[in-house]
Amino acid sequence: MEALDALLNRVSAPRLREPAPDAAQREVLFRAALRAPDHGQLRPWRFLTVEGAAREQLGELFAAALTADSAPVTQEALSKARAMPLRAPLLIVVIARLQDHFKIPQQEQLLAAGCAAHGILLAAHAQGIGAVWRTGELAYNARVAQGLGLSGAEKIIGFLYLGTPERELRTPQELAVSDFVSAWPA
Repeated sequence: MEALDALLNRVSAPRLREPAPDAAQREVLFRAALRAPDHGQLRPWRFLTVEGAAREQLGELFAAALTADSAPVTQEALSKARAMPLRAPLLIVVIARLQDHFKIPQQEQLLAAGCAAHGILLAAHAQGIGAVWRTGELAYNARVAQGLGLSGAEKIIGFLYLGTPERELRTPQELAVSDFVSAWPA
Protein backbone atom coordinates (compact mmCIF):
# COMPACT_ATOMS: atom_id res chain seq x y z
CA MET A 1 0.00 0.00 0.00
CA GLU A 2 1.24 3.46 -0.85
CA ALA A 3 2.04 5.74 2.09
CA LEU A 4 -0.40 8.43 1.00
CA ASP A 5 -3.15 5.87 0.55
CA ALA A 6 -2.66 4.74 4.16
CA LEU A 7 -2.64 8.32 5.42
CA LEU A 8 -5.71 9.38 3.45
CA ASN A 9 -7.85 6.26 3.84
CA ARG A 10 -7.17 4.79 7.28
CA VAL A 11 -10.33 4.34 9.34
CA SER A 12 -11.05 2.62 12.61
CA ALA A 13 -12.24 -0.98 12.48
CA PRO A 14 -14.25 -1.45 15.69
CA ARG A 15 -15.43 -5.03 14.98
CA LEU A 16 -12.47 -7.41 15.01
CA ARG A 17 -11.95 -11.17 15.04
CA GLU A 18 -9.16 -13.73 14.71
CA PRO A 19 -6.58 -13.94 13.41
CA ALA A 20 -4.41 -11.39 15.17
CA PRO A 21 -1.42 -9.93 13.35
CA ASP A 22 1.37 -12.49 12.99
CA ALA A 23 4.95 -12.01 14.19
CA ALA A 24 6.18 -10.45 10.93
CA GLN A 25 3.24 -8.02 10.85
CA ARG A 26 3.82 -7.07 14.48
CA GLU A 27 7.45 -6.34 13.74
CA VAL A 28 6.32 -3.85 11.09
CA LEU A 29 3.77 -2.29 13.49
CA PHE A 30 6.40 -1.65 16.13
CA ARG A 31 9.05 -0.51 13.66
CA ALA A 32 6.54 2.08 12.39
CA ALA A 33 5.86 3.20 15.98
CA LEU A 34 9.56 3.72 16.59
CA ARG A 35 9.70 6.22 13.70
CA ALA A 36 7.47 8.71 15.54
CA PRO A 37 8.78 12.27 15.90
CA ASP A 38 11.03 12.23 18.95
CA HIS A 39 12.72 15.50 19.92
CA GLY A 40 15.88 14.64 21.81
CA GLN A 41 15.59 10.95 20.95
CA LEU A 42 14.13 10.23 24.38
CA ARG A 43 12.00 7.39 23.02
CA PRO A 44 9.22 8.28 25.46
CA TRP A 45 7.09 5.22 24.79
CA ARG A 46 6.76 1.55 25.44
CA PHE A 47 4.19 -1.06 24.50
CA LEU A 48 2.52 -4.04 26.13
CA THR A 49 0.85 -6.76 24.07
CA VAL A 50 -2.19 -8.51 25.51
CA GLU A 51 -3.62 -11.61 23.86
CA GLY A 52 -5.04 -15.03 24.59
CA ALA A 53 -5.94 -15.61 28.25
CA ALA A 54 -4.20 -12.37 29.20
CA ARG A 55 -7.20 -10.55 27.71
CA GLU A 56 -9.41 -12.15 30.37
CA GLN A 57 -6.91 -11.11 33.04
CA LEU A 58 -7.06 -7.56 31.74
CA GLY A 59 -10.86 -7.72 31.91
CA GLU A 60 -10.60 -8.78 35.56
CA LEU A 61 -8.22 -5.87 36.19
CA PHE A 62 -10.76 -3.52 34.60
CA ALA A 63 -13.54 -4.91 36.80
CA ALA A 64 -11.37 -4.63 39.92
CA ALA A 65 -10.59 -1.00 39.05
CA LEU A 66 -14.31 -0.23 38.83
CA THR A 67 -15.04 -1.81 42.21
CA ALA A 68 -12.13 0.02 43.88
CA ASP A 69 -14.03 3.30 43.65
CA SER A 70 -16.45 4.12 46.42
CA ALA A 71 -19.40 4.45 44.04
CA PRO A 72 -21.60 1.36 43.62
CA VAL A 73 -21.04 -0.61 40.41
CA THR A 74 -23.73 -2.58 38.63
CA GLN A 75 -23.27 -6.17 37.53
CA GLU A 76 -23.83 -4.95 33.97
CA ALA A 77 -20.91 -2.49 34.26
CA LEU A 78 -18.65 -5.22 35.63
CA SER A 79 -19.61 -7.58 32.81
CA LYS A 80 -18.94 -4.88 30.26
CA ALA A 81 -15.51 -4.13 31.78
CA ARG A 82 -14.59 -7.82 31.72
CA ALA A 83 -15.66 -8.12 28.07
CA MET A 84 -13.80 -5.05 26.78
CA PRO A 85 -10.46 -6.78 26.09
CA LEU A 86 -12.24 -9.64 24.32
CA ARG A 87 -13.31 -7.37 21.44
CA ALA A 88 -10.11 -8.15 19.52
CA PRO A 89 -7.54 -10.95 19.43
CA LEU A 90 -4.67 -8.55 20.19
CA LEU A 91 -4.45 -5.40 22.27
CA ILE A 92 -1.47 -3.12 22.40
CA VAL A 93 -1.25 -0.85 25.41
CA VAL A 94 0.61 2.30 24.36
CA ILE A 95 2.43 3.87 27.29
CA ALA A 96 4.13 7.27 27.48
CA ARG A 97 7.33 7.17 29.52
CA LEU A 98 7.54 10.76 30.73
CA GLN A 99 10.94 12.03 31.76
CA ASP A 100 12.16 15.21 33.38
CA HIS A 101 14.26 16.95 30.78
CA PHE A 102 15.74 20.44 30.72
CA LYS A 103 14.73 21.02 27.10
CA ILE A 104 11.85 18.68 26.23
CA PRO A 105 8.64 19.18 28.22
CA GLN A 106 6.56 16.18 29.19
CA GLN A 107 3.69 17.41 27.03
CA GLU A 108 5.93 17.03 23.99
CA GLN A 109 6.88 13.51 25.11
CA LEU A 110 3.19 12.65 25.51
CA LEU A 111 2.53 13.83 21.96
CA ALA A 112 5.45 11.74 20.68
CA ALA A 113 3.95 8.62 22.29
CA GLY A 114 0.63 9.49 20.64
CA CYS A 115 2.42 9.69 17.30
CA ALA A 116 3.89 6.24 17.97
CA ALA A 117 0.35 4.92 18.50
CA HIS A 118 -0.73 6.53 15.24
CA GLY A 119 2.21 4.90 13.49
CA ILE A 120 0.93 1.51 14.62
CA LEU A 121 -2.55 2.31 13.29
CA LEU A 122 -1.18 3.41 9.92
CA ALA A 123 1.07 0.35 9.62
CA ALA A 124 -1.87 -1.88 10.53
CA HIS A 125 -4.04 -0.31 7.83
CA ALA A 126 -1.25 -0.61 5.27
CA GLN A 127 -1.05 -4.36 6.01
CA GLY A 128 -4.81 -4.94 5.88
CA ILE A 129 -5.08 -5.34 9.65
CA GLY A 130 -8.12 -3.88 11.36
CA ALA A 131 -7.39 -1.56 14.26
CA VAL A 132 -9.10 0.88 16.57
CA TRP A 133 -7.70 3.17 19.28
CA ARG A 134 -9.75 3.14 22.49
CA THR A 135 -9.33 4.98 25.76
CA GLY A 136 -12.21 5.58 28.16
CA GLU A 137 -12.03 6.10 31.91
CA LEU A 138 -10.06 2.91 32.53
CA ALA A 139 -7.14 4.21 30.45
CA TYR A 140 -6.70 6.91 33.10
CA ASN A 141 -7.36 4.74 36.14
CA ALA A 142 -4.51 4.47 38.66
CA ARG A 143 -5.39 0.86 39.58
CA VAL A 144 -5.25 -0.18 35.91
CA ALA A 145 -1.89 1.57 35.51
CA GLN A 146 -0.56 -0.18 38.61
CA GLY A 147 -1.92 -3.56 37.49
CA LEU A 148 -0.16 -3.16 34.15
CA GLY A 149 3.11 -2.36 35.91
CA LEU A 150 3.39 1.31 34.99
CA SER A 151 5.71 3.51 37.00
CA GLY A 152 4.54 6.83 38.42
CA ALA A 153 6.10 8.65 35.46
CA GLU A 154 4.18 6.60 32.88
CA LYS A 155 0.73 7.18 31.39
CA ILE A 156 -1.49 5.03 29.22
CA ILE A 157 -2.00 6.72 25.86
CA GLY A 158 -4.56 4.18 24.74
CA PHE A 159 -5.49 0.61 24.03
CA LEU A 160 -5.05 -0.37 20.38
CA TYR A 161 -7.33 -3.26 19.42
CA LEU A 162 -6.08 -5.24 16.42
CA GLY A 163 -7.35 -8.15 14.38
CA THR A 164 -9.18 -9.04 11.22
CA PRO A 165 -12.07 -6.73 10.38
CA GLU A 166 -15.45 -8.48 10.61
CA ARG A 167 -16.80 -6.43 7.72
CA GLU A 168 -15.72 -4.16 4.91
CA LEU A 169 -14.12 -0.96 6.16
CA ARG A 170 -16.13 2.20 5.67
CA THR A 171 -14.98 4.89 3.27
CA PRO A 172 -13.65 7.88 5.21
CA GLN A 173 -15.72 11.04 5.09
CA GLU A 174 -14.25 13.68 2.81
CA LEU A 175 -13.48 16.82 4.78
CA ALA A 176 -12.84 20.23 3.29
CA VAL A 177 -9.27 21.22 4.10
CA SER A 178 -10.32 24.89 4.04
CA ASP A 179 -12.56 24.25 7.07
CA PHE A 180 -9.45 23.56 9.17
CA VAL A 181 -6.69 25.68 7.61
CA SER A 182 -6.32 29.43 7.53
CA ALA A 183 -3.51 31.90 7.02
CA TRP A 184 -2.16 34.00 9.88
CA PRO A 185 -2.59 36.88 10.25
CA ALA A 186 -6.11 36.84 8.91
